[in-house]
Amino acid sequence: MRRIHPAWTVAAVTFIALIGAAGFRATPSVLLQPLHDEFGWSLGTISAAVSVNLLLYGLTAPFAAALMDRFGIRRVAAAALLLVSAGSGLTLWMSQSWQLMLCWGVLVGLGTGSLALGFVATITGRWFVKHRGLVTGVLTAGGATGNLIFLPVLSRIAGSDGWRTAALTVSVAALLVVPLIYWRLRDFPADLGVTAYGGIGASRIDQPRGAARTALRGLRDAARTRAFWLLAGGFAICGATTNGLVGTHFIPAAHDHGMPQTTAAGLLALVGVFDIVGTIASGWLTDRVDSRILLGGYYFLRGLSLLVLPSILAATAHPSMLVFILFYGLDWVATVPPTVTLCREYFGAAGPIVFGWVFASHQFGAAIAATAAGLVRDQLGAYTMAWYGAGALAILASVLSLMLFAGKKIKTISPDLGLAVKTKAVKTKAVKTKAVKTKAVRA
Repeated sequence: MRRIHPAWTVAAVTFIALIGAAGFRATPSVLLQPLHDEFGWSLGTISAAVSVNLLLYGLTAPFAAALMDRFGIRRVAAAALLLVSAGSGLTLWMSQSWQLMLCWGVLVGLGTGSLALGFVATITGRWFVKHRGLVTGVLTAGGATGNLIFLPVLSRIAGSDGWRTAALTVSVAALLVVPLIYWRLRDFPADLGVTAYGGIGASRIDQPRGAARTALRGLRDAARTRAFWLLAGGFAICGATTNGLVGTHFIPAAHDHGMPQTTAAGLLALVGVFDIVGTIASGWLTDRVDSRILLGGYYFLRGLSLLVLPSILAATAHPSMLVFILFYGLDWVATVPPTVTLCREYFGAAGPIVFGWVFASHQFGAAIAATAAGLVRDQLGAYTMAWYGAGALAILASVLSLMLFAGKKIKTISPDLGLAVKTKAVKTKAVKTKAVKTKAVRA
């Protein structure tokens, strides 16, 4: 019998870890209203804790690979899950809003940020050569899978047993994965005396040292280009119109219209189902259609759907709402494959590093939207203006994406040296080579 390659075991454990970390991603939307009812804190105050979490999640992600390179994948992943468990569990004894900021914002933000895209990229980069893209896609779907699992469960628990039991459930779920991490996860294939799946040699030197310095250099050089700011601006709006607004406030907004919290949580979980389908379809389209056109279309259609949402929110999940869930779910993270492709196109080998910073802008936009929508609800008594504002921003993101046509392939950045090399210089070199060949023919 052929033995299963250890890389598949590592990938399976990684997937479970991502699901455990994703448990908290479903928590704010489910517990926002119960915390407001018990403590009397404004939705703006509670949303501010979510904003801190989203911001730290984004800022930690670019450095996750550096942390794992320095301390090891297993240690960082285990520590991250412990932070998620502690941040969710300690809320059981909180009595002040600053304690919510510390638990939900700081502890869980650092924990989930360490298990973001950097974690996935490190695992697939070290353990897979063959099927690396497939495994990356499956692991990226771990977050959506976590939402599918936890949203209905937490909503039902919060409704029947209270928000503390729901928070404890997330804490225990994250904690239970830690022993599995230490048992089956390894830093390098060489630790088990094997090669990466589909690779040759069992070298341990798969990740460059000084990853944090490389990340900062990548940001410095990318920030000098117009393309980076267009991509970062569009992705910041993407975060604001997904995680920050819908992911955090859809359930309380639906509750305002008389919809039961369990029903609203089920609809949000359904978004995750179509999210997976939309992401796979978007990856297929990215290989066939210009990514700028895809982004422009995705953001424009998302803007239209958000502009329509206030008029279809009701106490029941009527057909129009189900159409919105289907349409919006397909579009949720469909922006990721074309954005990754454009980062590679504009910044060459440094594309993954630059995407890490573009992703940070995504979470920055999400953090602003999470707080802003809560303040809108507190001041105006409804989320209507938040939906309209998000719809307008999404249409603006569509324009920013199409503006990328004006600056195609401006610069390529070397991730090792942090140098910006103009494409024009390469063309000049090619002309000189041609001149040398002509001279040789004449001779």
